[in-house]
Parts: sequence; structure tokens; C-alpha cells
Amino acid sequence: MHQIIFTLILSFSLPIMAQSNQPEDLQPLPELSEPPPLPELSEPPPFPELSEPPPLPPDIELDPELEPEIKIIKRGEDTIEEHRVNGELYMIKVIPRIGLPYYLVRNRAGTEFSLPGDVGIDVSAPMWRILEF
Repeated sequence: MHQIIFTLILSFSLPIMAQSNQPEDLQPLPELSEPPPLPELSEPPPFPELSEPPPLPPDIELDPELEPEIKIIKRGEDTIEEHRVNGELYMIKVIPRIGLPYYLVRNRAGTEFSLPGDVGIDVSAPMWRILEF
């Protein structure tokens, strides 16, 4: 019991002793002079307006199989969007009547410790957008 009391007294007194032993020969910092003024910058030229997007390089072609397919399903007052690439479902966006839309994304992480037949192995937890720019 005496050891506990001694430890408590020591733990409270050490920070107080550390604060009271401040050196008196500290010098204040010298005042800084103002920096020289910056040179004036000229206005940048305006961006040219483009009427149509620039053409793709000749060796690159758009692959229609890589374009996402979006299937919209109405269930009551809720809307479900299925996003597929090459026929493979990779994301579901659920837009409920009340509340914010949320996303279900296919889980691509290796699930070595899950048992076959477990519910939701291939789907991540619902995700909401917090910030959008």
C-alpha cells in the first residue's frame, strides 16, 4: 500500500518539478524584418474555347465492351442501378425514396477465411458518399 501511495505522489510531483526548473537565461527571439515586395504578375492569356473534343490519337480506338452498361430497375419507390462491364456486375447503386443513395461494390479482396455459402462474401458493406466535388 505504501508503494502505491509513494508512486502516486511521485507521478504528480515530477511534472510540477519539471515546469518549475525553467532556465532564466532565455533570450527573446529577434523581430523579423518584412520580406521584400513581390513583383506584379501579368494576366494569363484566356483559354481557347473548343467547339468539339480533340480527336483521339490514330492508334487508340474506343472499345464498346469496356463502356459500362447501366440497367435501371424500379422497385416500388426505390431505384436500383446495376453497373456492368463485359456483362459482369461490379457495382449496384440503390436510390431509396427516403435517404441518400448508397453503393454496393463487388468485393475483389481475397477471402481465404470465409466459408463457402456465406451470405455476402462477394459484396462489400453499403457505402455512402461523404464528399463529392
